Amino acid sequence: MRSFDLTPFYRSTVGFDRLFSLLDQTSGQSSENGSPGYPPYNIERTGDNAFRITVAVSGFSQNELSIVAKENTLTIKGEKVANENSDSKSEVLYRGIAARAFERVFQLADFVLVKNASLENGLLHVDLVREIPEAKKPRSIPILTATPATQPVIDSTGEKAAA
Repeated sequence: MRSFDLTPFYRSTVGFDRLFSLLDQTSGQSSENGSPGYPPYNIERTGDNAFRITVAVSGFSQNELSIVAKENTLTIKGEKVANENSDSKSEVLYRGIAARAFERVFQLADFVLVKNASLENGLLHVDLVREIPEAKKPRSIPILTATPATQPVIDSTGEKAAA
């Protein structure tokens, strides 16, 4: 059994800490379809608070893919429709391109939102951004001193006498 050290990912990916914790827990367990590595994917940091998940979905068209973001879970699903050309005279001698259904589930950190998704050259790109609400951001609190005020007090009675 192989064990993978995911410690470098903890240091370099803000927003996906829970994802790598789950990978630690489930490494070595097989998924529902018997292929834990299908389809392969990359997670990239594209900015300070921006991420991109790239999933290799060659052979799938846009209408065969679905992306659902619910709470802190991102689910990418692919289901092949039945081939309408089954009556053609061609016969597949070797099938090396996988056309099986898949489901990839990513656990996202708090305040990570799906920005957009695009399909290009057999790769599905899902752009994510971490938007922390203003109320949750740290704010600076000024420190006041307890020394007596050294500013002179303006007497309003002097102004009335001069007028």
